[in-house]
Amino acid sequence: MADVYLAFFQSTLPQELASSLNEHLQNLESGNFESVLGTHLTRALLGHQNDEATKDISLQNYNVWSDFIFRRLSALLEHKSSSAEHDHFRHHFFFVLALASLYSFIQSNVTGPPLPFSSTRTIFTEDVASDATKLSQTRQQLIKSLAVDGEGAYKLTPNPELFCLADTILSSPAIAQAVPKTPYRWAKLRLDFLHQRLLSEVAPSLQSSIYAELAELEKELLAPSAPAEVRVHFLLERAAVHTHHGFDKKAREDLERAKVERRFEFALTGLLGKRTKFQEKETSQLVVLARSADSDAAAADESKSKDKGKAVAVEEDEQKTTKPKNLDLNDDTLLESISFSEEQPAQSSTDVLGEDALPQALAELDAGNQPMLDPLDSVILLLLASSISNMNPDNGLTREETAPYATRVLEGGSSNWQVYTQALLVRSRIEGYRPRTMERGLLQLQAVVDQVIADTTSADATPNGSAAEGAATTFLPRSKEDESAPVSERLRFVFTLCSPSRWELESELAERWVKLGGLRTALEIFERLEMWAEAALCWAATEREDKAKKVVRKQLFHATNGDDEAAGDEEKWEGAPREPVPTDAPRLYCILGDIDQDPAMYEKGWEVSGNRYARAQRSLGRFWMHANDNAKAADAYRKSLRVNQLNNQSWFALGCAYLEMAQFERAVEAFTRVVQLDDQDAEAWSNLAAALLRLEPSVTVSDDDVEKPAAPKLDDEEDDDPGAINLVAPRRDPQQHIRDALKALKHAARLKHDNHRIWDNLLTVAASLNPPAFNELLSAQRRLIELRGATDGEACVDATILEALARHVAATHDDGFDPTKPGLARMLVKLVDEAVVPLITASAPLWRVVARLALWRGRPSAALEAHEKAWRAVTSQPGWETTTEARWDEVVEATVELVDAYETLGPREKTEGLAAGSGALVAKDWRFKARTAVKGICGRARDAWEGTEGWERLRERLEDLKG
Repeated sequence: MADVYLAFFQSTLPQELASSLNEHLQNLESGNFESVLGTHLTRALLGHQNDEATKDISLQNYNVWSDFIFRRLSALLEHKSSSAEHDHFRHHFFFVLALASLYSFIQSNVTGPPLPFSSTRTIFTEDVASDATKLSQTRQQLIKSLAVDGEGAYKLTPNPELFCLADTILSSPAIAQAVPKTPYRWAKLRLDFLHQRLLSEVAPSLQSSIYAELAELEKELLAPSAPAEVRVHFLLERAAVHTHHGFDKKAREDLERAKVERRFEFALTGLLGKRTKFQEKETSQLVVLARSADSDAAAADESKSKDKGKAVAVEEDEQKTTKPKNLDLNDDTLLESISFSEEQPAQSSTDVLGEDALPQALAELDAGNQPMLDPLDSVILLLLASSISNMNPDNGLTREETAPYATRVLEGGSSNWQVYTQALLVRSRIEGYRPRTMERGLLQLQAVVDQVIADTTSADATPNGSAAEGAATTFLPRSKEDESAPVSERLRFVFTLCSPSRWELESELAERWVKLGGLRTALEIFERLEMWAEAALCWAATEREDKAKKVVRKQLFHATNGDDEAAGDEEKWEGAPREPVPTDAPRLYCILGDIDQDPAMYEKGWEVSGNRYARAQRSLGRFWMHANDNAKAADAYRKSLRVNQLNNQSWFALGCAYLEMAQFERAVEAFTRVVQLDDQDAEAWSNLAAALLRLEPSVTVSDDDVEKPAAPKLDDEEDDDPGAINLVAPRRDPQQHIRDALKALKHAARLKHDNHRIWDNLLTVAASLNPPAFNELLSAQRRLIELRGATDGEACVDATILEALARHVAATHDDGFDPTKPGLARMLVKLVDEAVVPLITASAPLWRVVARLALWRGRPSAALEAHEKAWRAVTSQPGWETTTEARWDEVVEATVELVDAYETLGPREKTEGLAAGSGALVAKDWRFKARTAVKGICGRARDAWEGTEGWERLRERLEDLKG
């Protein structure tokens, strides 16, 4: 198997101990887990044989089989032998046994091929293995014991005893102390993450444990002294963990580090090619160009081109036999793969990476015939594709960007069976959304499901020991034995790939059928898998809530009359609750609450989970939010956050509830936590700004707290933590909260660059500071014009703020305007000339700003022209002659301003245009123009406004002009 982990574990052992364990480690390497599970120490642990230490420990004295194993393990480890070396060996052997059991479980549930031994006969004692009823009960107890935080494991999980054996051994304090810390933590991380994936939803307790282990492992495995291959494997496994928990940004950071570690070069770019059969002109097509650093694929390609001999053909045929079935597209329009132009440029103007040129090693590649990648490099591409699709799976552009990564792995080929299988799965997920590829995507997913089912089905795998429970009809013929891959190859990258289990794949297939309208097929799959919650959701999605309720209630309650056997199709299942409750009861109660909109069902789900099922309180909080009861909603979200403090959606909803309740300090705390968990949430940054603006001026948040916020309290009744950072501390600066709000809005604007509301808020907040944040004002106004100028015209320009900017620039640049100097002044002039002036149609204030800037720039002619346009904008508005006096006073003011502008600017010498320096005046006839303007206004207003204060003001100005 060439497992990097096993090599790393062996390197941490003393030489003598490593030699003693070498045979068992070699069995793990080759996938011969049966040898490890059949040793005398294993048989003593499992109860197949007894010695002095274990003779009094019997399964009958324990309710759960894993408790029985834990007690026997403790007894075996506590029993001292005559040799200390033997005791040390025994501790490490049991650790190796845990690994063998864990790998066997993955083989039987995820990768295949079928286990060559009977897990029932190997693990359980004869009295359990030979009794079908006792076997079924034991396995159901084990599956029930895997429930965490109200999240139950899949009820038909095959061979759960293998996982529980590994879990029990790794839970032993004696094992944790004896085995070297780093390999122990790494194994525990793998076990806990696999446990997380067995559950229907993320369990907060396991998530906290997983990330605590990651933090400890990072210190050792990412240290410069750690082997490069170990660092890469750990980074890829951590990226898979991040992707599963929805932390896509962190996953991509780890993938980038792994890429650098391996010196792996790849780029998503655009190259000319044809995508359809009838396409005549080549257009730019997205493609991933990739080359492994330590691969000799280039040399191999060159030798193939020179030597077309028989040996090469045989080698290629052998490679094809070790891959899963890759179905052809068989579309009447689309090509099987993109046909690229023979002559490709070294770099492309359509490169999605922007202006970066392709590296020389990639520019030389033939896009249609790229070399095979190292399996680890293929894993990097597949994990990157998964993190992109996880970010927004329904976005068309995202799918287009994701597809080339999977295509590169498939078309370049892969030397590893499981990597190639995962690439087929990733591609089928992407193709499920496109009409032309939907059929191939569905059939390919079906083929992968058939392969995994065929390779993981065994006679005693299911909880009741029957193969019929887990069997399914295969769409394609099963692969021959010589066409399959050994277990060592399949398990080599399974932890980095995060490959789904057989029932996860079948569930995904059923969900695909639902989207395509194949409701009956989907229901058959869900019912065969006994996934009743998914079956109910399937019915609910088709507006058959009555059917959905029956499916759920049947799992939670007995028949109305108490006779389940006699229940018919009309039975409503309104009898007594079942005892014991199903492992997935909390989820079922929440589904029932969703259907009936009944908060009592959410409360019941919370109760049966022992107050650990966070989704129940989240659903309750959402219900009360829709009912506009924000106090109850906030209480529900606080309870959910006590269980799962890493759920940023709950923090966001809690912050919204606090905003509605005008509890702005707590709203700041909640939204601060959101941006701490996900600093890419623009809405959270925007809401944080809104909450900050409503804080009292004496209560503000420091700059550091906004950037690196601390965790807030979750409940009013909680005592203050003396070690916690108080986010709301008195500050001397009364504007600090406005500065913090501005900072938050700048974050939001960077993340949602096209959201005009955020930019409008940024403009308002920047203007509210004293003095205003002029650079932010200018940036926000420019962006608003870019976003809304085409639709809103001059309405998207804030004349008051533009006036403030013009005044500030004129006041701080007494020496006038120098177009060669960069800075605020030059940017403002450019904004006004290129963006504002083309939008102005009827806004006098904007023309006045233009006039002010023109005068400051030493352009009196342009300033006077702007004043004239401002006057026309006011006087051209209809109705001022006969409407309100306020409208009349506005016209009077505009006319007086125009006269003042004529009087001030008209006698000046021209400084712009061809007449500059000739001595010509700006307006030689300025008196005539001014009198004409005043007389015109008076003539139009005589009937309505003669004798008013404004009328007299105009007459006085006219007399001044005569003088």
